[in-house]
Amino acid sequence: MSELLISILLVIGSFFMLVAGLGMLRMPDLFLRMSCSTKAATIGVGTLMFALALYFEDLGVATRALATICFIFLTVPVGAHRIGRIAYLVGVRLWEGTITDELKGVYPADACMPFGQECLIPDMDAQEVSTDIEESPK
Repeated sequence: MSELLISILLVIGSFFMLVAGLGMLRMPDLFLRMSCSTKAATIGVGTLMFALALYFEDLGVATRALATICFIFLTVPVGAHRIGRIAYLVGVRLWEGTITDELKGVYPADACMPFGQECLIPDMDAQEVSTDIEESPK
């Protein structure tokens, strides 16, 4: 019975990893690719690690597998959100089939200014990008 459950978990995890890989190849822009990779790959890795914990039937292995699952579920969505936000702020273009840009006008023009330094936001229309960094007064 346990071999059947492990096999089912491995097939489910492999399917989600396959979907994540296909999504990375087929989606038209960065934001949709990140959505595919974070959702499908997180579930895929989680089920594969759960199958690993059941297969070895060892408390140490199961504890490490569950800790890995928790780590993946906590860090991957947060990291993808941060990457997407920065990509949007620096001007990565949306797919031309995008109907609405819900973030347009939400962030101020200086939203990409950490710690008093100017963020280098490339102007897609201009040929030259300014690299001046303002020094904070000391």
